[in-house]
Amino acid sequence: MVMATNNHLSRKSLVPARWAEGMEDVFHVVLGIFLFGIAVAALIYSVIRVFTTSPFFPTGMIQAINDVLFIVIILEILRTIIARYTDGVFQLQNFLIIGIIAAVRHILTVGASLTLGAEKPQVSFEKAVTELLVSAGIVVALVFAIFLSRVSDIAITRASPQK
Repeated sequence: MVMATNNHLSRKSLVPARWAEGMEDVFHVVLGIFLFGIAVAALIYSVIRVFTTSPFFPTGMIQAINDVLFIVIILEILRTIIARYTDGVFQLQNFLIIGIIAAVRHILTVGASLTLGAEKPQVSFEKAVTELLVSAGIVVALVFAIFLSRVSDIAITRASPQK
């Protein structure tokens, strides 16, 4: 049984591991630069849209908040890629935070459209309220997931032997 495991580990792959890791690193750098470019373009577009949206209150303000949260999501994804590149692992908490920001962004957008929109049919109102409830449930679930992640990190730290 041990020999079978050793034979399995000693097999050569088609692409050397160093090359694969190098290609992966290059790909992460390119993705990071691309995401940063998207964030800059979104910021420029958002600034232009703030000054050209009429009326500014409330439509322009709602769009600006929505745009800013979108840019924050892009930057959090970029931070996750950078952390993956430097640490070698994806960080669960970063993804959970991105999910929370996205859900809150959706809540704000739907809530603003309900508050500021014209009179809506009952079916549209009920759909919007359902979306708000689902998004709120997602936020609560993701916050609970962050809590569980941090509690498990603390438990692992306490269980590991001190050097």
